[in-house]
Amino acid sequence: MAKEKTQYTCNECGGSSPKWLGKCPHCNAWNTLIESVAESTAPAKNRFASLAKTAEVTTLADIDATDVQRTPTGHDELDRVLGGGIVEGGVVLIGGDPGIGKSTLLLQALDSLQRSGQKTLYVTGEESGAQVAMRSRRLGLDGSQVSVLAEIQLEKILATLDHVRPAIAVIDSIQTVYSEQLTSAPGSVAQVRECAAHLTRAAKASGTAIVLVGHVTKEGALAGPRVLEHMVDTVLYFEGDTHSSFRLIRAIKNRFGAVNEIGVFAMTERGLKGVSNPSAIFLSQHSEPVPGSCVMVTLEGTRPMLVEIQALVDSGGPSPRRLSVGLDRDRLAMLLAVLHRHAGVACMDQDVFVNAVGGVRISEPAADLAVMLAITSSLRGKALPKGFIAFGEVGLAGEVRPAPRGQERLKEAAKLGFSVAVVPKANMPKKNDKAFEGLTIHPVERIEDAMTQVRNLD
Repeated sequence: MAKEKTQYTCNECGGSSPKWLGKCPHCNAWNTLIESVAESTAPAKNRFASLAKTAEVTTLADIDATDVQRTPTGHDELDRVLGGGIVEGGVVLIGGDPGIGKSTLLLQALDSLQRSGQKTLYVTGEESGAQVAMRSRRLGLDGSQVSVLAEIQLEKILATLDHVRPAIAVIDSIQTVYSEQLTSAPGSVAQVRECAAHLTRAAKASGTAIVLVGHVTKEGALAGPRVLEHMVDTVLYFEGDTHSSFRLIRAIKNRFGAVNEIGVFAMTERGLKGVSNPSAIFLSQHSEPVPGSCVMVTLEGTRPMLVEIQALVDSGGPSPRRLSVGLDRDRLAMLLAVLHRHAGVACMDQDVFVNAVGGVRISEPAADLAVMLAITSSLRGKALPKGFIAFGEVGLAGEVRPAPRGQERLKEAAKLGFSVAVVPKANMPKKNDKAFEGLTIHPVERIEDAMTQVRNLD
């Protein structure tokens, strides 16, 4: 196949140049020219023609909509994040820090799928076949029949996919694959975009589910163009500290399931094992309640999860510090101002440190009430009652706003044996439910009401 000509297109104005220039000759913008395949003037068939299927205009009511078939991977936590399993022809992009367990988990999933009768293919561009075999033996996957291809040339990978016709294929990683149609190095913006587009087209045309492993930048974002995330069906992020044994997989985008869903895994000598009760990880085991600790119920996708919020208030200098781990620092500063104005709790000369136990990141505002109660508990030096939980959003006017799906949060707390809850008044259950047995619920409307309720419980 003759190599196609390349050109350089400006990201700002769309102008083209036959060679790379530091400054675009059309709009004078710097460093905006990116290599791409030049469009041929001959009436040749476009390489993405198979994606553009002809269809008639149809109303929504006349379209026969059926649920997509899913294939379980054999790992419940991974299936939860994917929305139930692998979808035929779906493209999944999974990214994470080096050494966090991306290749390990996918090799385990491929082995489970192969043992259930599915045809699988593992394409490795970073390791040799012998290295993959050594890893599988370390994981205890003896006698695994997963097909392995050590290749980084896109055209050969596509030819193998067409010949083998696997049910699921893993490309590890997309940054190592290159196409002969471009002269740029593997991992460049043009190569990643072109290779991902071809693999996506192959998945949709053949029905093979493809999982792309992606590198991340030092800021934590997926390396390559942002269009890579728009192109695929599902985007998963590996989270967690490599020094910790626990890993979290979060769905950032999912066309076949819930976004922000998380799966929790524990790294063992035999690979990653799913954690069925993640609340146990994020709760410290105190023999007696300690000051500065408050448990909240957060929602990760469709899963309610109990997380311990810890606060430490200590005497500071002329410029006190405000530090939070796992929570938004700007929101912490706002909550301290609300605490001072509406509850009369002043921390202007105190250092305030807040931490979400277990390395989990909490982005929802329902953590506000738990953070403020933990700070007050640390400042007073008095622990909150045993079996105490709280959740709710706090506004600048001091009002406590309801958290979404509060009934599910309360049921999860009652199921795990918690006995006292301070929640927004709008989240108070409307009727007596056996699911809340043993849990005394105190509804509050304002932050000063919450402080009063907590003092009365001491």
